[in-house]
Amino acid sequence: MTNAPTTGRLPTPAETPMADDDRVALCVARFYADLADALEEGARDALEEAGITQIDSFEVPGAFELPLISRYAAESGRYVAIIALGAVIRGETDHYDYVCSETARGLQDIQLASGVPIGFGVLTVDSAEQARARVKGGDKRDSGRHAVEAALASLAVKRRLSERPRRAGFSV
Repeated sequence: MTNAPTTGRLPTPAETPMADDDRVALCVARFYADLADALEEGARDALEEAGITQIDSFEVPGAFELPLISRYAAESGRYVAIIALGAVIRGETDHYDYVCSETARGLQDIQLASGVPIGFGVLTVDSAEQARARVKGGDKRDSGRHAVEAALASLAVKRRLSERPRRAGFSV
């Protein structure tokens, strides 16, 4: 597990050292099914490149439910990383603001409390066109892939730090 780069560059999924029994949870909000499918496809591609074959997918209706199922996945102890995927498109009401902020806050709280990296692949956009540009096949970026890369980069750092000797008498 020492193959990760030591420079400031983030490791690619293929450079992130993975164990044969590593399992990842995909937590997918299905409100916009076509976007969810494209996000999940990008995430699965990146996981495959990293050599991760044990992938469980859990679906919920919307992004607001992602923190809860991510918490269930983290608490299960089965997963080295969680990838949260979904889309929230701005509408005419304040609903967008609440869903976006609470989803992000909830996912961050869970990863900080559990120590399980969570890749944030939740699109928060103004239009369906902006969303389509940010999934696999879009002209901006593949946010499903990027969520995997972020989670695996955090996992690589966690593993590198756990390999280092600890100072006697020092506790965090």
